[in-house]
Amino acid sequence: MKKIEAIIKPFKLDEVKEKLNAAGIQGMTVSEVRGFGRQRGHTELYRGAEYVVDFLPKSKLEIIVSDHLEEMVINTITEAAQTGNIGDGKVFVTPVEEVIRIRTGERGEEAI
Repeated sequence: MKKIEAIIKPFKLDEVKEKLNAAGIQGMTVSEVRGFGRQRGHTELYRGAEYVVDFLPKSKLEIIVSDHLEEMVINTITEAAQTGNIGDGKVFVTPVEEVIRIRTGERGEEAI
């Protein structure tokens, strides 16, 4: 099993979610996060004063999938979230050793 974490632009969240649902992915966790990468934030003007916005709003998706679904999920996320502009985000993949459904006690892929 794999844990796929994606940091994407917030306005792309609905499109990514719809494409993952269409591909048969049923569960995910979404968090509103803030951060920056190479873009280093940006400056804004408010009432004539310029200030730096260091941390930009992003959406973080966390999805646990079977190994055979890993590439399909990664491709779906990258295609749906890509704008071609700086700050599109990142996808991280890590191995998951065990999953346990609390309600039933199911373990492994049955618990996903």
